[in-house]
Amino acid sequence: MIHLLLITIQIVAVVGTVSSSFYYLLCLWSAAAFLREREAGEGARPAQALPPISILKPLKGTDPEMYESFRTHCLQDYPEYEIIFGVSDPDDPAIESVKNLQREFPGRRIKLILCPQILGANVKVSNLAQMLDAASYDHLIVNDSDIRVGPNYLRSVVAPLSKPAVGLVTCLYRGVPSRGLGSQLESLGISTDFCAGVLAAWQLEGGLRFGLGSTLAFRRIDLQSIGGFEAIADYLADDYEIGRRIAMRGMQVKLSETVVETFLPAYAFGQFFQHQLRWARTIRNARPAGYAGLGATFGLPWALLAVACMPHAYWIWGLLGITAVLRVATALVVGRSVLHDERVSRGLILLPLRDILALLVWIGGFTGGVVVWRGESFDLRNGRLTAVQPDAKARETVPLP
Repeated sequence: MIHLLLITIQIVAVVGTVSSSFYYLLCLWSAAAFLREREAGEGARPAQALPPISILKPLKGTDPEMYESFRTHCLQDYPEYEIIFGVSDPDDPAIESVKNLQREFPGRRIKLILCPQILGANVKVSNLAQMLDAASYDHLIVNDSDIRVGPNYLRSVVAPLSKPAVGLVTCLYRGVPSRGLGSQLESLGISTDFCAGVLAAWQLEGGLRFGLGSTLAFRRIDLQSIGGFEAIADYLADDYEIGRRIAMRGMQVKLSETVVETFLPAYAFGQFFQHQLRWARTIRNARPAGYAGLGATFGLPWALLAVACMPHAYWIWGLLGITAVLRVATALVVGRSVLHDERVSRGLILLPLRDILALLVWIGGFTGGVVVWRGESFDLRNGRLTAVQPDAKARETVPLP
């Protein structure tokens, strides 16, 4: 029995290693295609009318470097736009940052909206539905409070919406870590794994079928065509749902040429693991088939396991070497060339640890479905959040940031 188990583990490890190597080749191919498209777009962008834009930023509490991230939205090279911040709690500490922003930029249209209604389990989306009533314009951008952008962000993001076939524009992003191993590992994962997976999906599917919370740019009429924010007020992955529903209507989800930044908190190691586990469960609920397929992407852990099981097989060491080269190449091409993340090179030493933890998180993502969001427990099923009664709360809960 033990011998049969060992043989099974060896087969799984070798198959996982080989499949992951092919996946890394796919990521490199996808990254090269994106770089070619970005270069062509930057060199041939025609002059066009720039529509006025309403930027919607729902807030709850404070995030690292939040005020400086707010400021970058006020320094845009763009003729006409407004920024609408929304909170559900009149005592939210983020309000002070918005008031400071209004004082620093008195010439910029900056609105602060109180959103008292609870329209669904996802309070962020509930706020967005109420903020929309205060938006003056029909071109809308939603992004998270910790997103920092460059001065040409609005020009780059809104440009694809000049084509009627494009219904949504979203952006890749790089993570800026705070102090601590957990924050560094998450940043490394975003730049070398998550965004590589987005590019692979973009290439395989001939475009994206989902959005990313770093940027969601769309027209008001297209939002209304999918039922508005109210239709997704009970969904955890609201960014994914907006993109999916727009794509289902036959419209394109465009991956923008621009890359933004997200600032990560100083996670303790346990907090990092719990955050990754929540992320994994969210993906599993939104894209179950795709989540299962992620098992074929953890090249380094599978290769190390194969070597541990067959240390005297010389060919397995060669397979480990090939896998390691492809993994590092993927990390550098996606992290450095696509995302312009200079920290990737310094973080390569952490790559094996990060990938081993990612495999463990992936396995853990198949278990449990109760999450804690802002102090409340929810059952996550088919992407939807359902409040859990206090006496029915599961012992294992995962805090959402």
